[in-house]
Amino acid sequence: MTATESRTQHLLTLERQYDSGVYTKHDVIITRGLGASVWDSEGTEYVDCVGGYGVANIGHSNPEVVRAIQEQAENLIVLPQTLPNDKRAEFLEELISVLPSGLDRIFLCNSGTEAVEAAKKFAITATNGRTRFVSMKRGFSGRTLGALALTHEPKYREPFGAAVDNEHVQFVTYGNIAELEAAITEETAAVILEPIQGEGGVRPADLEFVRAARRITREKGALLIFDEIQTGFCRTGKFFALEHYCDAGCQDVNGVRCGCVVADSCLVVPDGITLAKAMAGGVPIGAFAMTGAVADKMPKGGHGTTFGGNPLAMAAGLAAIRFMKREKLWEQAAEKGDYFMKRLREIGSGKIREVRGRGLMIGVELKEKSAPYIHALEHDEQVLTLQATPLVVRFLPPIVITYEQIDRAVDAFARVLERVNPKG
Repeated sequence: MTATESRTQHLLTLERQYDSGVYTKHDVIITRGLGASVWDSEGTEYVDCVGGYGVANIGHSNPEVVRAIQEQAENLIVLPQTLPNDKRAEFLEELISVLPSGLDRIFLCNSGTEAVEAAKKFAITATNGRTRFVSMKRGFSGRTLGALALTHEPKYREPFGAAVDNEHVQFVTYGNIAELEAAITEETAAVILEPIQGEGGVRPADLEFVRAARRITREKGALLIFDEIQTGFCRTGKFFALEHYCDAGCQDVNGVRCGCVVADSCLVVPDGITLAKAMAGGVPIGAFAMTGAVADKMPKGGHGTTFGGNPLAMAAGLAAIRFMKREKLWEQAAEKGDYFMKRLREIGSGKIREVRGRGLMIGVELKEKSAPYIHALEHDEQVLTLQATPLVVRFLPPIVITYEQIDRAVDAFARVLERVNPKG
């Protein structure tokens, strides 16, 4: 065993010994990243199609974000939101510039699950004390107790029993308008849905379902909240996934926004959007964007956060969004995603049931368990991927991934599909 290998084993032992134990650890120590590549402690390069669970949209260690963090760290790192800050003001203006018109009030926090927690509280006050929610089967909203109540998968909820108050949450089949209409009542505070379910198998919402959700919530006085934690910031080929959903009947058969769209006037616009993941290029951040009508109902002091809106995250987020806008990252995601899915479909393996997704949020549903193939991709081919339900291999690479890296990932996937026999 070389000195490098010995150090790697030592570090793995330390992490497994002292970690809480809630994570299933891989057998590598990742020490460096750049663009869509990461390297382990022994210098092996991997094509990263995990992307920090969809965080690294602009690439690992994006130079512009790195510079922004370095400069801000020398000036001011933390400051509560009661004290206004230059970088926070600039970030808020930049974020609102890419959101649909009307969503112009922001609660800043530190993560996606915190954004969901905030959304729940704002929904309750905005609807004068309603406390019931409608969420989606196969949906994922986070793992804190409040967010977990909206997460459908029983394995996440059941260990915590009555502490996860599901009496106030009704789950409906994603795409079933009749179930949705029956579930929304005068006691419903909000409907929360992902425009594309990530953990649920990379399943885009049907246009008519999204339109129905907007119509019914308006009729019943409930809020419609989109969870764009994974789909936001150019991932799906639009800056936000909601841009795939037109409310004016002017989309073509492929669901592409028509050329007549001006100032978002044709979109299905929710009352709020939860945001996080890619918003700051890898720095922890979260936000709930909402209308003024929603924000104004929350009393002063009704919610808060110590680290949310800290200048370091604001500087990183400002640099990240400016990079996305300048590089038109949503166009890259659309073009590369089309190419990636075309190449995956060309594999032609009898083990593949379906290739689906939008932009660079891609799921390959297999006819058997996906875990052996994900393992083989990492250990034999140096390609990192994710599971999304037991049958789906999920690809969430940085949007700056090269076509050469896409080809490498697809060719590797074709080889493991041919070689791996999960039953043997």
